[in-house]
Amino acid sequence: MSSHPTLSSTYRARSGLPTTGPLAAYLLSLISIKHTNLCLSADVETSSELLQLAEDVGESICLLKTHCDIVTDWTDRTAQALREIARRKRFLIFEDRKFADIGETVQKQYTSGHHRIALWAEITNAHVLPGPAIVTALEKAAEATIAKYNTAVHTEISASPRTRQVNGVDDDDDDDEDEDAHEESAIESPIEFDEERRLSIKATDRKHSVVSVTTTLSMRTESISPRPEPGTLDEDIFNLDTATELLRLGEVPFLRSILLLAEMSSAGHLMTPEYQKQTVDIARNHRDFVMGFIAQRSLNTEPDDNFITMTPGCQLPPPGQEGKKLGDDLGQQYNTPRKLIFEQGCDIIIVGRGIVRAEDRKAEAERYRSAAWAAYEERIGKK
Repeated sequence: MSSHPTLSSTYRARSGLPTTGPLAAYLLSLISIKHTNLCLSADVETSSELLQLAEDVGESICLLKTHCDIVTDWTDRTAQALREIARRKRFLIFEDRKFADIGETVQKQYTSGHHRIALWAEITNAHVLPGPAIVTALEKAAEATIAKYNTAVHTEISASPRTRQVNGVDDDDDDDEDEDAHEESAIESPIEFDEERRLSIKATDRKHSVVSVTTTLSMRTESISPRPEPGTLDEDIFNLDTATELLRLGEVPFLRSILLLAEMSSAGHLMTPEYQKQTVDIARNHRDFVMGFIAQRSLNTEPDDNFITMTPGCQLPPPGQEGKKLGDDLGQQYNTPRKLIFEQGCDIIIVGRGIVRAEDRKAEAERYRSAAWAAYEERIGKK
């Protein structure tokens, strides 16, 4: 593999390069502060398992990768709870959707249906088999989702009892005032719900009331992820403690990005070198939206390339079995963190079963985090 500046640069320095997209800049800064280039692949089948896993290992990861369509009881509440954990534990969410259809279809798959991925996952991914239009379509859908998020909707519902005539006298039903006269608000959740999901007025057995609905729109502007000012990339100025640095970094901005699948970890995959080349060319034409690649090695070759490479198929041998060849009977091939980060130039390792099936998930996540971070420091020549 030919040498490229990104292989010897720190994550923090790369976060400030002008060719780095805003969400990628945030992620690289987060990685640098938390000292973790580990992504957990949370391939579990229930919401409770998913949320518990996020709680267990959230402090050791920079990303949590989901497959929401295998979670049998997925609801909007699952997404809300996951986002809340991600906010507390400081990691981003990556939905491994692998879009591979025509533009209009992927837009609906991304924003609609049961899962509405664009509302809660900062990152998703796609094949470029349909051509470059799939990236354009997803980018437009992401922009529409962000615009909708930035329009806050607050709906107030007030109900007053209907005045009726009783023997020619107005009857305001004062005796029922505590039951019928009320005011309530549909408060906007962290996830922007559609009106029909956010607001429900149910019929009651009581007499009809006059219902007034008032909707207020307000605009907000999400901050772009922080970038270092020119000339401030000296690592020595960042000697603050982790909590202070995370506070300075701020909350994850409501931005969206995708990864393109350039290479997979399964044996016999059909992603040829020509396919990889076209994938990289498409990414270069959409640098603000394409964060990087799913690949087994760094694909940065041109001077302006600063794509993030995320790599599945990573596993550490059990203690005492170093050097053992790892894999499964379904074509999966595993590599160690050092081989992927140090030798292949990858940026983030994706680990699933090695952590999910461990007896002590938190301790195992730390074992992977430590190994991957050591490989990164070795790559950049840090003593």
